[in-house]
Amino acid sequence: MEKTLPPIPVKRYFTIGEVGELCGVKPHVLRYWEQEFTQLRPMKRRGNRRYYQHHEVLMIRRIRDLLYDQGFTISGARNKLQELTQSERERRKTQGLGDEVVLEGVEATDIDQEEWEAATHEAPPAAVGALVALGASDRTPWQQLRRELFEIRELLVTGH
Repeated sequence: MEKTLPPIPVKRYFTIGEVGELCGVKPHVLRYWEQEFTQLRPMKRRGNRRYYQHHEVLMIRRIRDLLYDQGFTISGARNKLQELTQSERERRKTQGLGDEVVLEGVEATDIDQEEWEAATHEAPPAAVGALVALGASDRTPWQQLRRELFEIRELLVTGH
């Protein structure tokens, strides 16, 4: 079932229909996966409409690969994702990057503009371009700000 998936556009939110097309999965399957994989928590707005962010689209592609291409069961894929998340967390701790939210193991500062464009077929947003342009010594304030923004987002999503 190896199928080339379209590039993910650079935008903030994706509807369930858009995610279905980007990941080659029907919307009812995405709703089911939300119940099975705790990592998938799309934002819900009026009328329970789901809005996925870029890192969730990447997670869905990873889940799809585990289930459809590698032949994992739901339980096996869940365990594999937990292993990958844990190993990424440990890698970040050993590199002194802290235990912040892991977005598929890719930081904006870890890639350059050409890699971004190759992955997305679009120019990076201004914020990513600015982070890429920063030197290693200048990243600490940005990493702290990013960490704080993730904490605020988590508070907004969970409600406490």
